[in-house]
Amino acid sequence: MTMRNKDKIRALLKSIETGDPAPVAYVNEEKYIQHNPQTHEGSEGLAVLFERLSKTNPHVNIVRAFEDGDFVFAHTEYDFSRRNIGFEVFRFEDGQAVEHWDNIQKRLGPNTSGRSMVDGPTDASDHGNTMSNRRLVCDFIDTVLINGRHDTLGLFVSEALREHNPNLADGLGPLSDLLTAQDGDSPIVDYRTRHRVLAEGNFVLSVCEGYNAGKHTAFYDLLRIEDGMIVEHWDTTETVAPKTEWKNDNGKF
Repeated sequence: MTMRNKDKIRALLKSIETGDPAPVAYVNEEKYIQHNPQTHEGSEGLAVLFERLSKTNPHVNIVRAFEDGDFVFAHTEYDFSRRNIGFEVFRFEDGQAVEHWDNIQKRLGPNTSGRSMVDGPTDASDHGNTMSNRRLVCDFIDTVLINGRHDTLGLFVSEALREHNPNLADGLGPLSDLLTAQDGDSPIVDYRTRHRVLAEGNFVLSVCEGYNAGKHTAFYDLLRIEDGMIVEHWDTTETVAPKTEWKNDNGKF
């Protein structure tokens, strides 16, 4: 039986904890393109890197993983020197990962609704509506987040939204307050560009670029869809390092 790409990524990420070199075979290191600006390319092989990391007693938990064509997107917990939450995106060619993006944030919370950054449903369903769920999220991003039509928020997001952002609470109101908050004439949360929207069934991940409190930021938002509405939200936000600090030239996005 052929191993699914998302299971290959589960094994690969877990090998950071175990040091097992075998899952590195799921990566084509000759073609591998790294988009984490803080990571050198070619400084050491992945097997050597993962073996080194495993000696620091890390903990890696792949909370949920999904597959969209040649792409896998995973939601992860990392405990190295500090506890982080991350989204990992991999592109595959011929059964091997050849490109990688991520977005990592310090773990915070739980929020005032008692939700952590990772709890909630983990398995995709409603696979027959993958494309319509993707279109819903694209329309939400373009209409509300980028073009600022906050009056249409209720057309996309349920009043009973389950919110996992550590600084927000459940419901439509707190999200609306965040999106409409201003610093002078500028929005505090300012989405500018939609780079990628990946979907499997009722789970959709968006990758966007913009500004958060004036800082160049990558926004990764995982959304669960039910009956044509966004009913649950997880995210990470990460400040994009200035180009002078990048350790490779591939760009964050």
